[in-house]
Amino acid sequence: MTKDNIILGIETSCDETAVAIVKNGTNILSNVVASQIESHKRFGGVVPEIASRHHVEQMTVVLEEAFNQAEVDWEEIDAIAVTEGPGLVGALLVGVNAAKALAFAKRKPLVGVQHIAGHIYANRFQQEFEFPLLALIVSGGHTELILMKEHGSFELIGETLDDAAGEAYDKVARMLDLPYPGGPEIDRLAEQGEETIDFPRAWLGEESYDFSFSGLKSAVINKIHNAGQRGEVLKKEDIAASFQASVVEVLTAKTLRAAKEYNVKQVIVAGGVAANKGLRNELQKQFNEAQIPLLIPPLALCTDNAAMIAAAGTIAYQQGKRAGLDLNANPSLELI
Repeated sequence: MTKDNIILGIETSCDETAVAIVKNGTNILSNVVASQIESHKRFGGVVPEIASRHHVEQMTVVLEEAFNQAEVDWEEIDAIAVTEGPGLVGALLVGVNAAKALAFAKRKPLVGVQHIAGHIYANRFQQEFEFPLLALIVSGGHTELILMKEHGSFELIGETLDDAAGEAYDKVARMLDLPYPGGPEIDRLAEQGEETIDFPRAWLGEESYDFSFSGLKSAVINKIHNAGQRGEVLKKEDIAASFQASVVEVLTAKTLRAAKEYNVKQVIVAGGVAANKGLRNELQKQFNEAQIPLLIPPLALCTDNAAMIAAAGTIAYQQGKRAGLDLNANPSLELI
């Protein structure tokens, strides 16, 4: 009988202090997240220095709660997985140094995890992966299509050439004077509005799987400015609905085309923007019609959390990957 692998995960790449304990990469024993949204809301975005300070304050509290919820002790932990990048360097350093201190004190193996790999493996809590699979990554800093032929293997099919989808959401939200975080606010307004404005879709050619949202963002900003100069009142709900329709159409169409071309067995969606209702609904509709299995994590696992880091760390641990006590934060760490 194969021994269970119980992995402790630590995630501090941005503004969530998170610790989780996961068994065999598929069973969440605990998943504790201390959010900082209220601290950063008045600034309209994440302030790196404040984020780092909160991580220091919260780490031991969150760690203790994760062990209490999981009802395990240190003897049962096989390894410690921690996000080493990408992210805010100060925030990452808190998690990395906490993980290294624990690994040294408790004599546990240390595994470094790439943050986007964590988002991908959040889907494994729902269903076992079937290869080859296609992953659509949509977050504040990333918009990518990744082909996976086996565990831990990532091949870039397409990526954003400028703004990521989540970045475009945040900038448009600021133009509409929406509170932070802006993405969920646009999603909420879009449900109430109508697609009355024909914003551009950047297809980048018939063969391209790359993305571009800079032109769309500029089109929205220009529309708002021009309307203001003419004294014209635009409904925020309609701007949100029209903007979201453009983003969702491009993401869905390119993902569906890639899934068919590469003949994948599964399509998974990962990253914070995967929580967007408009995107979730359209993806589910299109992939149901195409009869291609689609996995989207539950809302709690779309945003940053440590269970996903433990899940990705489980694969790395099982593949024999280890980090030394010289592990450092890498704010620009690439998936591939």
